[in-house]
Amino acid sequence: MDRRYLVKIHATTGFLGFFFILSFWLSTLISELFMSYETIAMVKQSILYAFIFFIPTMIIAGMSGSKLSVKVKHPNVLAKKKRMPFIVINGLIILLPSAFYLSYLASLGRFGSTFYIVQGIELIVGAANLTLMGLNIRDGLGIRRRKRAV
Repeated sequence: MDRRYLVKIHATTGFLGFFFILSFWLSTLISELFMSYETIAMVKQSILYAFIFFIPTMIIAGMSGSKLSVKVKHPNVLAKKKRMPFIVINGLIILLPSAFYLSYLASLGRFGSTFYIVQGIELIVGAANLTLMGLNIRDGLGIRRRKRAV
């Protein structure tokens, strides 16, 4: 596969992944602050449905980034590679299970302290992942700008 094509795939899926997480985070926050319990439950269920597209998007972003970064010593690439384990661990160990658990609790109408503790953790870790992914996007764009300047 042509490297330029792989770069476009990686950039597109990276941006999409970021915007998926941003939409999950914002829809959760807005529904929690301003909407009814029924709406919160609907948002939680909708997030799970979105995983059908989100998870493959993140897998493609990770695989393309891994393939592009083989033997690359650029400082921006190395910084992105250092952040990726934290993004993946946060997603697989905290965010994904939390999304399923919160959807389950919301579907039962259980909006007690357990729901809000898990919700708070999910929002904090989601914000951390958005920050790390934003830094990766910044570094990726920096690589692109530098190559254009050369």
